[in-house]
This record gives sequence, structure tokens and C-alpha cells, in this order.
Amino acid sequence: MATQHHDLKELLLKGNSRSYTDFVADIVSNRTELLSELWQIYLSMEEPVSRRAAWIIDTASENRPEWTAPFLPELIDKLSVFNHDGLKRHALRMIARMPFPEGSDGALMDIAFRWLLSPSESVAVKMYCIQVLYRLSEREPDILQELYDTIEFQMADGTPGFKSIGSKMMQQIDTDIMQRKLSR
Repeated sequence: MATQHHDLKELLLKGNSRSYTDFVADIVSNRTELLSELWQIYLSMEEPVSRRAAWIIDTASENRPEWTAPFLPELIDKLSVFNHDGLKRHALRMIARMPFPEGSDGALMDIAFRWLLSPSESVAVKMYCIQVLYRLSEREPDILQELYDTIEFQMADGTPGFKSIGSKMMQQIDTDIMQRKLSR
């Protein structure tokens, strides 16, 4: 097993392009016994292999989201210690497309609002925070207005990319709030 783990790390270090990521994701898709080891590498936060493992897991799980589900609670627990944009971005992207584990709403809400408000987070991280928070609002409708206000606050200093994402989400939130008022 240690040899296989070592071989997987070597494979991760050989390339960092989208085509190479797709290539390794295909290998993992055909050898699912590697998935657990890939997750261990991702969650170890060892640069640069953790970031590359995250990208491969994210890519492979687009077609097989069930591969992410068993690891989501641990991934959510690790979010607050991720220190690299790539680790955060891939984690949030996977979380955004999966059903949230029971009992994770508070932790997700806290980290997503914190990163959304942080001036040092990338537009991609903020975008996935918005998606996670928007999905959380389905179970916690009271945060919808807070999400709207937070996006609006960030728009003043936001990049063009953030402003584009933010304005689209604010329109969606406006529509949702109106629909909720009409359905009362």
C-alpha cells in the first residue's frame, strides 16, 4: 500500500495541465481503489500534491458524485484549515454540487460567509461560497436576505468577475424573495 501511495504521488507530480488531470481522473475512474488514497493525499495538505489531488477528485467526481459523498463530512471539517486557493476552490465546488451532510449547515454557513467577506479570497472561491450559501438558504431561508446584503456590500470593491456573478445571484435572490412573499 505504501508503494501504491508513493506511485500515486509520483503520478500527481508528473503534470499539472487540464489534459493531464483528465488523464489521471480516467485512471482513478477505472481503478477506484485509488480513490481513498487520493483523498488522503488531498486532505494531507502537502503542496503541491494535495492541490493536484483535489483537482483530480473534483474532475472525476463530476461524473461520479457518489465518490465524494463519503468524504464530505471530513472535507467540510477541513475547510477552515485549507490555506491554498486551489484546495478551497475544489472543496467548495464539490460541496456545492452535493447534498449537504446532516449537521453541516452551521459550519458551511460560517466558513462561506467568512470567505465571501474576505478581501483576500479569489473570485472563484467567493463564487462557490455564494453557491453553497444559496443552496443552504433552501433549508435556512432566513439567510437569503443576509446573502443578498453581503453580495451587495462586496460589489463596491469587487472585480468585474465578482460583479457579474454577484449581480446574477442578486437577481435570482430577488426573484426567490418575491416568490416566497407571494406564496404566503
